[in-house]
Amino acid sequence: MPDNLTIIPPRSGVSFLLKKGQRLKVVDIEGEQVSDFVCYNLEDKGEVISSGRTIDYAETILLTKGHPLYSNRSNIMCEIVEDTVGRHDFLLTPCSADTFRIIYGHTQPHRGCFGNLCAALEEYGISPDAIPISFNIFMHVTVNGETGKVDVLPPKSKAGDYVVLEAKMDLLVGLTACSAEMSNNYAFKPIGYQIEG
Repeated sequence: MPDNLTIIPPRSGVSFLLKKGQRLKVVDIEGEQVSDFVCYNLEDKGEVISSGRTIDYAETILLTKGHPLYSNRSNIMCEIVEDTVGRHDFLLTPCSADTFRIIYGHTQPHRGCFGNLCAALEEYGISPDAIPISFNIFMHVTVNGETGKVDVLPPKSKAGDYVVLEAKMDLLVGLTACSAEMSNNYAFKPIGYQIEG
């Protein structure tokens, strides 16, 4: 495990800048822990990562090494350049207090990744309505080809697995250690990251 990792504590999130050409390495420190990733064009924050456009252009929901992640304006924001797991999700929204209330029946729900992203990005002027569907690193989601049923399964990531994203423009990034029970096989763990270059 790299010594210079920055640690995101369980059920929390951070924001930071990633300049064009820099690489963001996201590490599952203990295994089976999802990290929600969102990004914005640093120069124009109305340009944001887009699940729909990325999946449309890739013609697959299984995004991995070699796949670019596109913006809502069809520009490449970053590219997956390393991936030791090969299974992530770009269908489901960041978990939120509403997720825990509606799906889990919590009466005093955690604010989830959505709330953590809102808090982390607020200083940059990002409003809650501007939080997109996140690229859910290490999240294992299956879709039944016949019925369309979506299932959230334990991540395939083991301790030390990682993904590296290379920025293709200057980015504002939001990153979490996911807060949802099913996504992380019912244990909340930290996420590590480092910026290279």
